[in-house]
Amino acid sequence: MLPWRSSALALLLALHFVAGSCAPICQTPERSCDFVCDCDDCVDEQDCGYSGRGFTCDFEAAGMCGWADQSLNAPVYGWQRRQREGNNALPDSGPTSDYSTGTAAGWFMGVSALASGSLSTAVLISPEMKQSSPTCRLRLRYFLWDSGHVGLGSTPLWASILRHDYQDTVVWRPEATSVRGWREDTVFLGRVPTGFRIRLHSRRSGGQRGDVAVDQLEFLDCALPLPLEGQECPLGMTQCARGGCVEQRQLCDGSDDCGDGTDEKTCDGYKVCDFEQDACNWDLRSFSKLKWGRTNQVNISDMDPLKGPGRDHSNNSATGHFLYVTVPDAGLTSDWAVFQSPPLEPTDAAHPCKMVMYTHQFGPRSGGLSVLVAGSEISPVWQRGGALGDVWVKAEVDIVAHSIFQILIVAAVRNFAYGGIAVDSIALSPECRLSSGNGTVPSFPKPPKHPCAEPEKMCDFHPDCAGGEDEDKCGDFSSSQGSSGWTDASIGSQGWVLHRNETTKEEYLYVSEAPGQQLTEAQTRTPLLGPSGPACNLSFDFALTGNLDHIGHLSVRLIDSLLGVRPKLWEFSGTTATGEGAWLHVDLPIGVRRDRFQLAFEARAMKLPPDANIRVQNVRFVSCNDNYFPASPTGLSCNFEDGLCGWYQDHSADFDWEVMDGMDHTIGIGRSLVVDMWSPFLRGAFGRLVSYTQLPVASDHCLSFFYKLHGPNTGTLNVKLLSSDGYEAVIWTRSAAQGNVWHEAHCPVPHQLTNFQLLFEAVRSGFDGRVAIDDVAFVEGPCAAPRVCSFEGQRCGYSSSGQVRWLHRSGRTATLTGPRTDHTLETELGFYMLVNTGQDFLPSGGTSVLNSPVRQGNAKTECVHFWYHMGGANPGSLTLYMKPVKGQRVKIFSDSLNQGDVWRHGNGNISSALVDWQLEFEVVGAGGKDTHVAVDDIFLSAHPCEDRASKCTLERGMCSWSNTQNVNADKLDWELTSREAESHYPTPPEDHSLGTEKGHFLYLPSSNRTAAYENAQLLSPHLPPTKGTCLKFWAYKPHSSDSQLRVWRLSQGRLHQLLVVSELGGPWKRFDVNVTSAEEYQIVFEGIKGTSGVVALDDIEYTDGVNCGNKVTDGTSPKGDMSGGVAAAVIVVLLLIGTLIALLVYYLRTRQVANAPTGPPPPGPSVGGGFSNDIYEPDLTQDRVNIPVVQNHPMAAGFNNVPVSVDHSYDKYNVAFVGCKMYPCPLTCTHMDSNIELQCCTDVVLFTNY
Repeated sequence: MLPWRSSALALLLALHFVAGSCAPICQTPERSCDFVCDCDDCVDEQDCGYSGRGFTCDFEAAGMCGWADQSLNAPVYGWQRRQREGNNALPDSGPTSDYSTGTAAGWFMGVSALASGSLSTAVLISPEMKQSSPTCRLRLRYFLWDSGHVGLGSTPLWASILRHDYQDTVVWRPEATSVRGWREDTVFLGRVPTGFRIRLHSRRSGGQRGDVAVDQLEFLDCALPLPLEGQECPLGMTQCARGGCVEQRQLCDGSDDCGDGTDEKTCDGYKVCDFEQDACNWDLRSFSKLKWGRTNQVNISDMDPLKGPGRDHSNNSATGHFLYVTVPDAGLTSDWAVFQSPPLEPTDAAHPCKMVMYTHQFGPRSGGLSVLVAGSEISPVWQRGGALGDVWVKAEVDIVAHSIFQILIVAAVRNFAYGGIAVDSIALSPECRLSSGNGTVPSFPKPPKHPCAEPEKMCDFHPDCAGGEDEDKCGDFSSSQGSSGWTDASIGSQGWVLHRNETTKEEYLYVSEAPGQQLTEAQTRTPLLGPSGPACNLSFDFALTGNLDHIGHLSVRLIDSLLGVRPKLWEFSGTTATGEGAWLHVDLPIGVRRDRFQLAFEARAMKLPPDANIRVQNVRFVSCNDNYFPASPTGLSCNFEDGLCGWYQDHSADFDWEVMDGMDHTIGIGRSLVVDMWSPFLRGAFGRLVSYTQLPVASDHCLSFFYKLHGPNTGTLNVKLLSSDGYEAVIWTRSAAQGNVWHEAHCPVPHQLTNFQLLFEAVRSGFDGRVAIDDVAFVEGPCAAPRVCSFEGQRCGYSSSGQVRWLHRSGRTATLTGPRTDHTLETELGFYMLVNTGQDFLPSGGTSVLNSPVRQGNAKTECVHFWYHMGGANPGSLTLYMKPVKGQRVKIFSDSLNQGDVWRHGNGNISSALVDWQLEFEVVGAGGKDTHVAVDDIFLSAHPCEDRASKCTLERGMCSWSNTQNVNADKLDWELTSREAESHYPTPPEDHSLGTEKGHFLYLPSSNRTAAYENAQLLSPHLPPTKGTCLKFWAYKPHSSDSQLRVWRLSQGRLHQLLVVSELGGPWKRFDVNVTSAEEYQIVFEGIKGTSGVVALDDIEYTDGVNCGNKVTDGTSPKGDMSGGVAAAVIVVLLLIGTLIALLVYYLRTRQVANAPTGPPPPGPSVGGGFSNDIYEPDLTQDRVNIPVVQNHPMAAGFNNVPVSVDHSYDKYNVAFVGCKMYPCPLTCTHMDSNIELQCCTDVVLFTNY
């Protein structure tokens, strides 16, 4: 036995050795993590800080692409792989989603929470990567937010390179500004000749979890030139010793582009200075008090990442030397510094002196860099303004001088917190010959005129100077010098040039060759502009022409002074046309920008002119004054069919509202405004639509609108009032699924003493739904009594009377007693109306009444739904009355029991018979202690109340069923919709009740916008203890769906499983479930979403006290007193009789008038706000389409209580309905070939086609 085992072991070892020795050659350590896919499947580039051909890392895999936390004190402050905090509510700290997927299910790297104290540093380190090229850069998304208001500190985030010798080189330092959103930036890694690692640091003295985060890392152009197997270098390129080719312009430019130094070896005659030994022949003396100095990063600081350029250019290390100027420690006494070359011999245009240098212009201290030629006179030949970022940028200057000259390099320095200007790797071509002669003393040019306005008033779209000079060089071509306001900020091989023809006055910007080293887009920028107003537009013409099928691309980007680089506003790719049609026109909305900003044209041509031409002309800034508000004929009232009327997008928010065609409330096929939370391109937390500034109003106004909140994970819609001092107050809010139907809302706006604005805010706390608004109206006068009131942000016109006032409270503000959470949001922040009924507040027998606004009478019977909470021993009684304007009030509901710490559902029928009426919630004290009564979520349905045990077909809403908003219980919502209305999610082909596409059902779809296996809970009202109640419902789940359906009994906070439906398939199927409970309980339908498909419910019914065998198991169950409905019915009959008599008298008196010819009807009353809503269906719970009764479906025929096995579908029987008399019928019809019994209330029942 032992020899056999030994042989087997030897065989296994041999196989293992063979397998190891057969590893592909492409996967050797030397060829891994070198930014080149040597293997066909790119397996050699896995977990290198990136993975795969895209060289990206999104942190979705648990291996984190090889990144690891290297914090010295990780338990105190470190990096963690994280998801968004919280469930359906916005997190208190950290991103609202990751960047890569844009959902709560996505992953990112974020820091841990840090208690306030001494500085701590968290370090995230990559695996080792091989050497990189000079063009290597890392594009990443980062998040910096000071959620705890403790301060970000000066260096909350920076990046460095760690080499083999453990030398740490700072390469990236983003602006330390707090923004609640992901931002994009580029880390220029540059040439690293050895293996290296990247480290991401965060240093803070306190902060919340996730407030510093990174995601979506992309390594770009990092590989060295690849050998061309069996091929020679193309014409105009030079062969590298290690293989590969470089362009001629890359030779002798002070940069190792080959990766082996080949391109920098044969540079005879070039005067190259890397400042490693000294300043060469450059003279650092200056008659300015501010001096250039030769130094390195180690000498400047190796502790403060914000000081110095971080590295030199020649060696890309902290020990390499360069020339540097910044604000001295003693303070800034002069704002410019200069150094100069030795005297040089004259040159001519055929043989100019060519200078190459690398500059580092970082931080707000960088005012700009200029090159001057001092010969017989001093003249500028090159300049680059402002800051260019944390990168060394290549510059080339051709100098033609007819006398002995010197090159002067002048820096302008600003007195700000950090930054400076550095110069390195200066190379002079052989034509730059040293001179032994003495030049003439140059004459200095005239200094520029002193600006006539403060810097912050330059280019602010307000002419502050007498001649408007402050607005002249801002980039608007309509000004005489406007085109000169565009400054090329390119750092790559393509740049922008201004063409001006003084004869024809033609001027345009075009893309041309540039000396930059990076493979980035050409960019030209305006100066700082703004702020701007809501009507601001950028107007321009552009052309992409040439002899290529694809010329390149052109885009417009905005750089915000606070938020940084923003997403592209506009983009065009391809080609336009030829001849006169080559120029196309664009009007691009810029809108309100509260902070100063720059506009930039960015472009990349496939080839340079004349093969490809990218040009821009006729640039205009239109209506950009921030005090200009265009007149809107309808004011804030808007149906969005022709623009936004008196509203504008808040571009300081994370995303915009979009105009959508084909889904509106006005005409059904028009336009509305939407935010699609399911969009994969949406990022951030907020989208805001803001009104124009409104003047003070002395009277109350009403903002009404129609809205949709549709989807299983929708988010929140807020309406806010924004005062002139910036304070925001929520005046209306809704969240969670409201069904795929339009709902009407009314927001009272009280009189305002100062200017104010209104805003609609879509909050992206959910990722799988749609928020929409339409038909907004803002009119003077109080709002009509709303049909729905959640008391969030307003009291909806409800008032208090009696001995004790009702209070507008939330769980957080309730001091002595009251519900811990409201019913709407199920959080401490949600509001309700509460009255304290303790003996100290409301004595026994004392009353307090909550009065609704007066509502207009209606001939139809309506149902009022509400939720109430009664707490403490002897809380008193709650009675709901319907009080006509004339006549006695009618009791429609009452309760007087301590129901525990739960919200309960109550309802009652309203029959007013055209008499105006109001609701009265009357509470009578019972002498309790620390007791209360609270009311929330009052809803007036257009249909009569249904009995508690009646079937809910979902054609008139969700009856008494509701989605829980308890974030600890579920994360999604069941959604009410129909097949006809739904276009985004998968649904059943028809409902069960009507068997048509118009019929409604509840469903839970599966999509990749939320994590798999998240749940949604649908709750019944509280039901009394039972010895047997039958729950009946129909469910739909196709074979393609991996969702689950579970049915629970919830009692005393515990769930008891009743049924699990995993495999269903096929059409709708019916389930009957017996429910027994010794305590009060609720029925819970829990849907668990999978990765695809849908699960749906319809025709839900429970027979209270009757089991599924039709046996009565319980006596009369206790209910709230509904006897008032009988009295109400009597009153209705009397009122109807009186009304009929009055109508008869009126008819007899006006019969002759009725027979007379009639003309056109007089015009109706005008509707304020710019349009009429008279065509709208007032029923809030139904679609605008009236659903006809379908007579050929068994459910439409009334056969709805058919007991069948859970394993069989009743749909296999074709039941024909002949006729029905409306009286109870004990007849039992039994089919001859089955045990199915039908309780019939019809004359005839026919079974056919079975």
